[in-house]
Amino acid sequence: MKPGRIIAIVVGALLALPAFAVLIGGTVLTIGAAVEQRDGGYFDETLDRMSTATAAIVTAEADLQADPGPRWAFEYLDVSVRLQVEAPDEAGDLFVGIGPAADVEAYLAGVARDEVVNVDFRGRVEYRYVPGTGTAEPPGEQAFWAATGSGGGAQTVEWDIEDGEWVVVLMNGDGSPGILADVTVGARAGALLGIAIAMIVLGALLLAAAVAIIAAGARRRPEAAGEEAPSAAGEPALQAPAPAATSGTPVRLEARIDSPLSPGMWLVKWLLAIPHFIVLVILWVISALLTVIAGVAILFTGRYPQGIFEFNLGVMRWSWRVVFYAGSGGLGTDRYPPFTLGEEPDYPATLDIAAPGPLSRGLVLVKWLLAIPHYLVLAFLVGGGIGWWSNGPWGIDAVTWSGGVLGILVLIAAVTLLFTGRYPAALFDLIVGLNRWAFRVFAYAALMTDQYPPFRLDQGGRDPLPGARAPTD
Repeated sequence: MKPGRIIAIVVGALLALPAFAVLIGGTVLTIGAAVEQRDGGYFDETLDRMSTATAAIVTAEADLQADPGPRWAFEYLDVSVRLQVEAPDEAGDLFVGIGPAADVEAYLAGVARDEVVNVDFRGRVEYRYVPGTGTAEPPGEQAFWAATGSGGGAQTVEWDIEDGEWVVVLMNGDGSPGILADVTVGARAGALLGIAIAMIVLGALLLAAAVAIIAAGARRRPEAAGEEAPSAAGEPALQAPAPAATSGTPVRLEARIDSPLSPGMWLVKWLLAIPHFIVLVILWVISALLTVIAGVAILFTGRYPQGIFEFNLGVMRWSWRVVFYAGSGGLGTDRYPPFTLGEEPDYPATLDIAAPGPLSRGLVLVKWLLAIPHYLVLAFLVGGGIGWWSNGPWGIDAVTWSGGVLGILVLIAAVTLLFTGRYPAALFDLIVGLNRWAFRVFAYAALMTDQYPPFRLDQGGRDPLPGARAPTD
């Protein structure tokens, strides 16, 4: 694949990332706005029961200034808040008010109170105690409130947000200490539906542009060297690499131990490979986005776009070379892996996948589900993973373990190499076999083949051929 085509695919994928985010965000907001219309358009959150032995519960100061943005934008949002307050036992009068921060501070000067410093996503409230010895006058007698509610039973206060610095105050109607209340906080933006629809339109336009750029990069050019002309139907024909086509599965993974192999270099390989890890993180994000686009293409056309297939295969090849050098692939070479998506047949770790012909459209939607049995096995063999949450007397918040059998095998091989200078051949065969299984499953889940991966551990550096016979004496 030429550099220009790779750049086009990368640029398109990077553009698709914000496009998906904006499109999904707009869709979620539209659904939320439609659902909440039955409740006046408010999105509500019920807090844990609020209580204090002091005279007031006060929120932290909220600075609601239009600056530095334009005032018309602030007003266009048309944001309102709603406070619903009720005493659990319906006894006594409660007061809830919203007022200027400076006036509230002067009113409660010297009065002990609790200040809300944080509300987490589960509605739990954290307070900061503000000491004082004074007494508070009845809050309803104050003239500075912008919005208030008071009396017995449930109280509801709605307020259209204005410029300024504001706080919310919860008190007893007579200003006496000791407050107990159930509180629900809601917010509404009158312009939310319009903003959500605009986000959907913008996201769709950005996604269309991203798909067009990716399609331009992925389009197969018959005049390019080494590429076949279009088929009679006018569709580009995919070339299946000959070695991969002879394998028992479309995925062919091979490796060999380099000789000589440094006994101690593996101690620093992970450090030397950091540049590769950084690049691969970016490439895998792009690959994930391209796989979604490829899935849509397969769903409608039954074919995996050639350019995307080559890119994703290149990312997998690159990854296999790097993990073989400095990771769970086996540490079987001291040759620094090249920075390339292309095939490197002389490198001691190679990967190939037969380019698919027509693919099943229906399988696109269920491959991830069909591969679950493999996930369960590989989670133990390759990924590991044990964990639980606890709030018991030992104070353990989480206990986790990862690495799996593969990680333990690679560690054993590395220690053996360090002390003996030899890499155990049988251990190497097993490590490569586990990686071969994992890459077969990944290729299937990434929609690159319809052939279900076998539950088979094909050990050895060379990928076994179908129908191969053992040598006879």
